[in-house]
Amino acid sequence: MKEKRNIYCLKALAVAAAICFTGCSDDFLKDKKVYGSYDSSVVYENYETARSRVDYLYQCLLPSATGGSNALTDVVSAGVDDDFSKCTEEYGGYSVFNNPSEILTIQTVPDYFYVINGETSPWGRIRECNDIIEGVTGSATLTQAEKEELLGQAYFFRAWRYYLLVKMYGGVPIVDHVQNPVIGDGNGENLVIPRSSTKDCVDFICNDLDLASRYLPVRWEGNDYGRITSGAALALKGRMLLLYASPLFNRADDQSRWKAAYDANSEAIAALKAGSFGLAYESNGGENNAKNWAKMFADYTGGSEAVFVTLYNNVSPIAGQNINKYNLWEQGIRPGNINGGGGRTATAEMVDLFPMADGKRPGESIYTYDNEGSKFFMNRDPRFYRTFAFPGVEWKFNSGDVDFSGTTMSGLCPSYYTDGSEYELWNYCWYASAADLADPGRSGYAADKLGTKNRSVYVRKRSNDDPASALNVFTDNSSGDQQGFRRSAAPYMEIRYAEVLLNLAESACGAGGAYHAEGVQALKDVRARVGYTAANNYGLNTDIENDRAKLFAAILYERQIELAYEGKRAYDMRRWMLFDGGVGQGALNASWALSGFSGNTCSYLGVTPMNAHGKRHRIEIHVAGTGAANDNSDPLRNVTRPAALTLNENIVSEIVGDDEIISDPVVQAMCDFYNANFTRKDISLDGNTLGIDPVFQPRYYFFGLRQSAQQTNATLYQTIGWEDHSHGGMGTFDPLAE
Repeated sequence: MKEKRNIYCLKALAVAAAICFTGCSDDFLKDKKVYGSYDSSVVYENYETARSRVDYLYQCLLPSATGGSNALTDVVSAGVDDDFSKCTEEYGGYSVFNNPSEILTIQTVPDYFYVINGETSPWGRIRECNDIIEGVTGSATLTQAEKEELLGQAYFFRAWRYYLLVKMYGGVPIVDHVQNPVIGDGNGENLVIPRSSTKDCVDFICNDLDLASRYLPVRWEGNDYGRITSGAALALKGRMLLLYASPLFNRADDQSRWKAAYDANSEAIAALKAGSFGLAYESNGGENNAKNWAKMFADYTGGSEAVFVTLYNNVSPIAGQNINKYNLWEQGIRPGNINGGGGRTATAEMVDLFPMADGKRPGESIYTYDNEGSKFFMNRDPRFYRTFAFPGVEWKFNSGDVDFSGTTMSGLCPSYYTDGSEYELWNYCWYASAADLADPGRSGYAADKLGTKNRSVYVRKRSNDDPASALNVFTDNSSGDQQGFRRSAAPYMEIRYAEVLLNLAESACGAGGAYHAEGVQALKDVRARVGYTAANNYGLNTDIENDRAKLFAAILYERQIELAYEGKRAYDMRRWMLFDGGVGQGALNASWALSGFSGNTCSYLGVTPMNAHGKRHRIEIHVAGTGAANDNSDPLRNVTRPAALTLNENIVSEIVGDDEIISDPVVQAMCDFYNANFTRKDISLDGNTLGIDPVFQPRYYFFGLRQSAQQTNATLYQTIGWEDHSHGGMGTFDPLAE
């Protein structure tokens, strides 16, 4: 098996070991946390040791493929079914943010601000950045070129950390130097710093990113691929200014903010193009139902799409040095009958949301879509087939040398599979009685040994289904390694080029009519990559260029599809206030009422508020009849299954008059099998059949500080809408005040 190594992470560990540690074991990842345990008078006088300090930032600040910025407690941005994503149409169930029976207080609100732990503390990470900035700047031996290379990366990561804070809280304290916890006020330095305005924080972030973009190259090559580039710095600046221009912070719809975001994103595109970044597989991304579009999520060498990327490896633990850095996403999304994590459940609402094959929404398309029928997979956007997995599709994998007849797979995997290249997903179910079938809260019995891990429609996004890929190998417990799909080296793209294009499109729309054509073109570019053409205007309505609200809506819809299950949707909904349209803001603070966007962002865009959507459901594909009450009594066990869809077929009907004709015999056979045997049932994902719908509270758009943070710093005034522990009454800090 080919092992892929995360070069900068391994190098950081190796070099950091030589800096000056005392009283530590040789297990770097386990217990060597580089904070104060080095000689600052030495480390910044040598390029290699100084670079190791910068490389440490990649260890502790890179976003994680399975949530957060590589931390236990952090802002999640990876598409997992966490509390943020459960507030969207991507996942279902109650979260701490939309549970109507458990309203958050300053004792229970998640804390992404303070966190008393060196490794997970945002302020501990900011201190690391500040230490590097001061140490490198003050070095007497580093060359100017060496200083700029190191400083550019440190400025980016400081800005990244502040961006994560600002998008949750608005204004936060700006700490731009290393504070001395011993001297403190005794040397005229006040360790207790109040919150700065949101505008000051945004300016601080953008200044750091401007410096980073000036100092960094347009592209790194060889073993340095994956380091921050000038284009990545400008792309984050564009994302920051887009957030600041969005209704969450821009209640009056000030177009100058949109123009600033447009300028930043335009500059980012130019820098990325100069570094040979662009849409991966742009010329044939939609080939074979977006196979290449999906492939980019498993590529890591020189990927053009990866603007801000976390690289992983599949290196086995070596002699007590736990240097493995696996991407655990694949483990989590794979079905349970091949020793995956049991999969992540896509909602019925999300499945029904995806466009049809002509790029139009269901109900607006030339293709018929029955959202109550079982054949929801017919005539869908090419990306649909690489975002979801459903009964009757191949989902291959590299099984390495695993013996499927051995103990690892015994009683787990159906006996007719002998290799990962043969795997097919048949996750339908059946019911033991008509009463159970009619019960909206009852699930059936699963086929193919899936048991309670039957999910009918799985999230497939970011999966590696190449059975020859060395980046993702099913590992056997007998080898002494982690079993299942844990050893995946697939990269995680926090920012990819398609998002930057969509950021440009949205900011161009906001900037006004003179820029709309450019926004529409960026939208077309994203769609062209997966196979849409000018023949039907790339599936877009022709009037959007001349209608600002419709163009905004089209861009946000495209983000739902292109960036599905990448951790972006929850924050798009926050910045556009799509849970309630922002109608409750005036009650929190009179100046917070929306004076732009027609006073209601949902009405402005023509979308239903998420709070009004009610419950989210999962799709269950079940046998039309009933069977025995156990998982081994599949009513279809003696029925020959059709050939599974490879997803290379043409899964589209041909419109002939009033008829839809399927030309591909494999697809026709699958449709016939569904027609003869299957029915769709939607089940509430929160397990509650009562009429208690999720509700996102108006004050959650800006988080309140947890009580512990205020106890530590009495100068921290609480956010409006939340109880102020230190000063009494309700919070007075206004994230919108300049």
